[in-house]
Amino acid sequence: PLLFFDTSHSITMKLAIASILAGSAAAFTTTSFNGATSTSLKMETLDDLSDLAKKLNPVVPRFDPLGLSTSNFWGTTQEETIGFLRESEVKHGRIAMFAFVGYIVHANGIRWPWPMTMDGTPFPETLNPPEAWDAIPDAAKLQIFAFVGFLEYWRECNSEKHYMKGGKIGEFPAFSDKYIPGSALNLYDPFGKNKSMSEEAKAAGLVKEINNGRLAMLGIFGVLSADK
Repeated sequence: PLLFFDTSHSITMKLAIASILAGSAAAFTTTSFNGATSTSLKMETLDDLSDLAKKLNPVVPRFDPLGLSTSNFWGTTQEETIGFLRESEVKHGRIAMFAFVGYIVHANGIRWPWPMTMDGTPFPETLNPPEAWDAIPDAAKLQIFAFVGFLEYWRECNSEKHYMKGGKIGEFPAFSDKYIPGSALNLYDPFGKNKSMSEEAKAAGLVKEINNGRLAMLGIFGVLSADK
């Protein structure tokens, strides 16, 4: 967990904002990695999305009322746009799953036993998760945003192949021992289960994850809308 420092030093704010901007800017890059060419990459098409929709829910066909999958974002190709949309859905689904569980935890009064800040301020005791977020210091919020921005930057700049260039959707590159002494922190596969899984099993797992993520996005929006 992050340590929340209740400080007003401008340097902390500047570093946090810089990290956020760096991660956000990296999300819009379309550069290929390790000299990969389009002929050696697997780019998804509209037909692939239709096939995926059948696996996700055989009753509901590909649903895209806004026509996003037929667009060309930032002057890229349709296949690159599809890669961006696929990665975005997986990311938002994962965050929503975290958020839904976090909402339940806060709503039941479960909190860390140690102080929230270095000056001894405890974590908010409210059972209302949005109020708990509002109650933490601005410096703590910026630390969270900076950490998320760093993770986004690491994903964008350290993958073997970018997801808009045929790379794996939802993959997160492991941290090197050079940066984290002891052992590499692998957020994509922390328990090493994927190493022994077949490609078919991995594909089936991603389908389940997408469905769970979609349900979590609906769930977190539902509880926030119903919250007073």
